[in-house]
Amino acid sequence: MYNKILLPVDLNHKQSWDKALPTALNLCQTYQASLHIVTVVPDFGMPLVGGFFPREYADQAKKTISDGLKAFVAEHVPKGVKVQRIVADGKAYEAILRVARKLDVDLIVMASHKRKRLEDYLLGTNALRVVQQSKRSVMIIR
Repeated sequence: MYNKILLPVDLNHKQSWDKALPTALNLCQTYQASLHIVTVVPDFGMPLVGGFFPREYADQAKKTISDGLKAFVAEHVPKGVKVQRIVADGKAYEAILRVARKLDVDLIVMASHKRKRLEDYLLGTNALRVVQQSKRSVMIIR
C-alpha cells in the first residue's frame, strides 16, 4: 500500500517525532516501505535579515543539522529500515510539500501539537497547511 513514507522532524522538539516516528517505522516495516526523514532549516524571511549573517552561516547550519539528523537516524531507526535523510530549507510546510512532491511519496506522517492561536489549536500551523495543501495522503499523529 505504501512504498515511500515521509516523516518531518524537528530535532530540537521531541514532540515532533516522539509519537510519529514509531508509527512511521511500523508502517515501513509492515509495507516494506522506505522512510524519508526531512528536517527543515528555516529561512530568515527577509533578505534584509539574512544580510546580518555571514555568507557561510547557512552552509554551516545545514551541515550541523545534517550531522544531527545522521545521529538521530543511527539512534532511532532500526537497521532493517531503508532510510533517507533530507535537510531542506525554507518555511517548514512549504519544504515538506516540496520534498513530498520531489520524492513522490505515498504518505506523509507527521506530529501535531497544540499552539496558542485558536485556529491552530487542533492541528498546529505546519500540520494544518500540509493537510490543506498536500496532494498526498497525510497521517497526523497526536
